[in-house]
Amino acid sequence: MTNELSSLPGYRVCEYLIVLKPHEELQNKVMKVKEEFAEKFEAPSAKWGKPQVTLVKFSQIQMMEERIVNRLKMIAMAMPAFKVELKDFGSFPSHSIYINIDTKVAIQMLVKSLKPAQPLMKTKDVKPHFVDNPQLTIARQLLPWQYEKGWLEYSHKHFTGRFIAKDMLLLRRPEGMKSYQPVQRFEFLNMPVVTTQGALF
Repeated sequence: MTNELSSLPGYRVCEYLIVLKPHEELQNKVMKVKEEFAEKFEAPSAKWGKPQVTLVKFSQIQMMEERIVNRLKMIAMAMPAFKVELKDFGSFPSHSIYINIDTKVAIQMLVKSLKPAQPLMKTKDVKPHFVDNPQLTIARQLLPWQYEKGWLEYSHKHFTGRFIAKDMLLLRRPEGMKSYQPVQRFEFLNMPVVTTQGALF
């Protein structure tokens, strides 16, 4: 039965990401690092991922999208813009190398503010993944030798960059597709959001 349902447009399961995107100049700078890594350590996948900071990853049927978008809009409206400082490199032993984020607190607060939207992002099979330790990935799913050689070099390398996070972006990837497409951008407006509508009248 579920297979029949999933072939209807609204019931299509998609993977979603909520991300922060650096400005173009910084994206290009990070892409250079990713391309160098890909060449040097025979890790072509390092070139594919866009330079972005993932906040939440979840799966949901496309029919839920409008409700998710409305909720994210409300959350973003209450958030102030904030500065994100990037500094040098870090790693998850044996498989990933990334650029460190020096200013994690504001991002962690943002992720926390997204958690009440969790019921909208949950299917009975898959729970959303909220990223509590944000970073900007250079290469992941590395083979042991790629990781060891890569980290030997990148643990001594320096990188600095900063951007102002003025908004967050919702990306969608339908099952079976390779790349994520932007759905909507949500501006951080730092507005007091009134949740009780009835009280005004």
